[in-house]
Order: sequence, then structure tokens, then C-alpha cells
Amino acid sequence: MADLVQAWLDCRRHKRQSASAQAFEADAERNLCALRAELLAGAYRPGRSICFVVTRPKLREVWAADFRDRIVHHLLYNRIGPRFEAGFIHASCACIRDRGTLHAARLLARDVRSVTQNWSRPAHYLKCDLANFFVAIDKTTLRAQLARRVHEPFWLALTDTVLFHDPRTDHEVRGRADLLARVPAHKSLFNAPDDTGLPIGNLSSQFFANVHLDALDQYAKHHLKATRYVRYVDDFILLHESPQWLHQALQRIDDFLPAQLGARLNPRKTILQPVARGIDFVGHVIRPWSHTTRPRTVRTAVRRIETMKSSELYAAGNSYLGLVRQASQSHQDQVAIARALLKRGHAVDGGLTKIFRRKDA
Repeated sequence: MADLVQAWLDCRRHKRQSASAQAFEADAERNLCALRAELLAGAYRPGRSICFVVTRPKLREVWAADFRDRIVHHLLYNRIGPRFEAGFIHASCACIRDRGTLHAARLLARDVRSVTQNWSRPAHYLKCDLANFFVAIDKTTLRAQLARRVHEPFWLALTDTVLFHDPRTDHEVRGRADLLARVPAHKSLFNAPDDTGLPIGNLSSQFFANVHLDALDQYAKHHLKATRYVRYVDDFILLHESPQWLHQALQRIDDFLPAQLGARLNPRKTILQPVARGIDFVGHVIRPWSHTTRPRTVRTAVRRIETMKSSELYAAGNSYLGLVRQASQSHQDQVAIARALLKRGHAVDGGLTKIFRRKDA
């Protein structure tokens, strides 16, 4: 019961305002006891999911599990997650404590300085992206990867229940139907074959994705001998002095992915070029002696600040100032965001690090 309560506390930290969370918490003790009884009896089955579409940075289908199911995702992750993460390489980022986009950007910046000896000699980078990653994940392959470290019958059975649950069998579509129709067919879970694809939006999917691509990380480190490699979800970068070495690594990765994981690279997002031209990765742009926020991100922030509701401006403004401050050369980006906030009537501190609430807010 203590594990389940901790999973509930972890889950409610950022989901307390949702309707399903409030319905669960209206009688939390009774609901937790009922959920525990279902889990112990092996009778737990996931409930209805909500499907909607986000438009930024591009059209994407998102699946939101019921609050009750999210608790189970946290329960499973809290129990089996640490044993997997202990074996992940340090350059595996996303959905791991203290390994977000800033961690990935800093690792890459460190590796760039290393391979170029502080920008004193040329080097190249290979940037790759997997095609339709979440929708194309083979669950059978992933299940075998999970079973290698999950040996307890109860936790393995729960892993199977979460992994092989198909949200398409019980879902509710919210938002604009025309947006859902505009999602490319090959990127929609609705069109994925059986036992293929994970729903974007669940903690379990993010964790399972890291387990799945750990095979790629280990291959890059131990077979390709890539000493400078960083991955964030399905985006990864290799650095080397020789473009010929990177080209050979690309060919070997292109052979490895379909054979071992049933995945493939997106050729339109495969880039091999000198690092001096700049590397755009996880929202950051790294150039010689410069680490800035992606210009498109700053433009989007300014545009949203100019048009969003006044009630949302305080939280969003502080979030955007915090985001651009992650980059070491961010002063001009902070100025652009601060000016947009000043036009909306908010005061900004002298260091351009935070804004203050309006008196009429």
C-alpha cells in the first residue's frame, strides 16, 4: 500500500486539476484500496484514454490515460525503473531525473569542446532521427527487452498489461476533429498495426522508449566505439574528427536499427556537416563559443506572449525567461521576451530573469 500511495503522490503532483484526478481524489482512500485489491487479484485493466491533438511545434496526436491508470504507470516505473536506469549510459536523456533537455545540451557542448579542442580544430557531427518512432515501436521486441530485467511474476504481468494495452479500444476524442484528420496517417496510432506503437503522453511510454533505445546506446558505445554520443528520446548525435568515420557509422546504424529493433532512420532529418556551422539540438544551438536558444523557439515565445490571455501571462512569461536563460549566450533572447512582456503591462526585474504580477491581475 505504501508503494501505491507514493505512486499516487507522484502522479497528482502535476495532474490535480484534471477532471479524472479530482474525481479520484474525491474519495482517494477508498479508490486506492480498490485499485490495490484489483492489482493483487490480477484483475486490473486500464480504462478509457483521451485522444487530442497538439499543434506546437507540429501536429501531433497525444493520448492521456485516466488518472487511475497514471497511478499504475508511476507504480510500475517506481519499482522497475531504477534497475533499468542504472544500466543506461550517461548520455541517455529524457524522462530520467536530472537528464532533461538542458542536460543533453550541456553534454553536447562539452563533447564539442572536447572534439574540437576548444574550437581550435575542425570536427564534424552526425545528427539522426528515427522515423515515426513511437508509432513504429515493436511491442514484442520491447517486451523481450523488459523481461530481461523484470523477473518477478507480479511486476512482469503488470508490465505486460500496461505495454500491450491498446488505447484505441476505449477512447474519447477531444478537441477539434479537423486537427485529428490533419495528422499524417503514418504518424497516427490509429493506423498502427496490432502490437505496434506506444501512445505519446504517458509516463510508461517514455520509460519504455528509453528501454527500447538503450540497445542503440550500447551499440554506439561498445560496437561503434563512439566516445562522443548524446541521445534525447529518438534524436541522437555523434561527433568525430573524420566525416568518413561518421559516414561509416551511419551505414552501420542504418543496418542495425531494422535488424535489431525494427526501426529505421528518417533520411530527411539525417545531417552530417562541420560543427562550425552550428548544431541545432533539443531547442539549443551550439556554435563556436556560442550557446543560444533556437531562434524559432524565441519567435514563438514572443508571438504567444503578444496574443495569450492576461491570466496566463505571468506563469508563461516566467517560464519563457527561465527557458532562454538555460543558454549561456541568452541576453538578446531575454531582452526580446522582456520587451514583449513590458508591452503587456508587466514589470521585469533588472536581471531579466523574472516578471511580477500586475496589480490588476
